[in-house]
Amino acid sequence: MKSLRPLLAGLVAITTLASASIARAQDVGDWPSKPITFIVPYAPGGFADTRMRLIARKLGDALNQTVVVENKAGAGGVIGTNLIAKAAPDGYTIGAGNLAPMAVNPTLMDKIPYQADKDLAPVILVENSPLVLSVNNSLPVKNLKELIELAKKEPGKLTFGSSGVGGAHHLSGEMFREQADIDIVHVPYKGGSPAAADLMGGHIAMMFEMGYSALPAIQSTKVHPIAVTSKERLKVLPDVPTMDEAGLPGFESYNWQGIVAPAGTPEPIIAKLNTELNKILQDAEVQRAIADTGSQAGGGSPEDFGKFIAAETQKWADVIKKGNITLQ
Repeated sequence: MKSLRPLLAGLVAITTLASASIARAQDVGDWPSKPITFIVPYAPGGFADTRMRLIARKLGDALNQTVVVENKAGAGGVIGTNLIAKAAPDGYTIGAGNLAPMAVNPTLMDKIPYQADKDLAPVILVENSPLVLSVNNSLPVKNLKELIELAKKEPGKLTFGSSGVGGAHHLSGEMFREQADIDIVHVPYKGGSPAAADLMGGHIAMMFEMGYSALPAIQSTKVHPIAVTSKERLKVLPDVPTMDEAGLPGFESYNWQGIVAPAGTPEPIIAKLNTELNKILQDAEVQRAIADTGSQAGGGSPEDFGKFIAAETQKWADVIKKGNITLQ
């Protein structure tokens, strides 16, 4: 009889765990029973807002519930991201978790009101948006090798533009400077559009520009594309090599965005959101919208997204520290 006691104890433990799991599932069984708030930490009309509104609309259809998008812009995405982090973890507030507020600002900024790795729960990576390294048409280079050679020949003379300190444009340029061991000068602008205009006008030598905004100038031959920062070539620019192919092994840079929830949101809700969003990312309209802007669809599990955020945080922390980059 004594020999059966360990077995019976084990069965009781298993039954208890199973009952607890069922109870947790039942606790969120009627979710969502009211509208869901979807916070976008950027202004209306921009790239992030447009994409997330499409995703929110599809998610509302999938859940048979209203998903209300609220734009909470400011402080490089910190204000809106903090609202997500501080919301009740009940599944009725989710939002966009993007490169800057999730993986750059924790290192770049002295203080932010949340801890991205503790206060936010990853749900899914929505997309990676590679950048295109382009040069103005008057620069006498045709490829990455020639660009690096020119930069080494004329240290401190070549300039690269960006949308501002700490953005994907800037950090990609800093990583290029470091990996290629060249001396190039950063010229920050108040937004990507004026920087791109000066690139076309020949006022700056080069720029890492978002694929979706670089395409018109490339297609009209107003700038010359050198390489893309993705692991694989872009379908919209099949003749442009990757940075890796062009001579800088392992160089990857993206302005990515995903979806996060407040930490503590019940796992069954996170799992449900992840399942539906994976389906949405396979939707023909969504796939077309992502591909047409030179981006790459994400997907995968919450754990996959969490590991991705951690890797991106470490990568950009290294670049920021080595480049002694500050907001001042």
